[in-house]
Amino acid sequence: MKHLKIDAELRDICQEIVNMKRTEEEWSNAESSDMFQSTLYNGGYDSDEKAFCFSFFDNRDFEYWFQIPLSDVFKIASGENMDIKLRDAS
Repeated sequence: MKHLKIDAELRDICQEIVNMKRTEEEWSNAESSDMFQSTLYNGGYDSDEKAFCFSFFDNRDFEYWFQIPLSDVFKIASGENMDIKLRDAS
């Protein structure tokens, strides 16, 4: 199984989420699958999963999926490293 190394791009997205100051209920009401888009990441909040679900594109343009709960978003934004498992999107 592949693991994602947290980079500045993902930290920036997490900081943007934190800056929005929404509760999980507010995120559920504003559910969107592509609210956050950058060079390597595309995703948003999924109320069924109760997590932010992202696609990640590696340097060969292969797509992987991962998800992180709101509590981990705060940890990543504050600089903490996490073990994020990637699933092959195919």
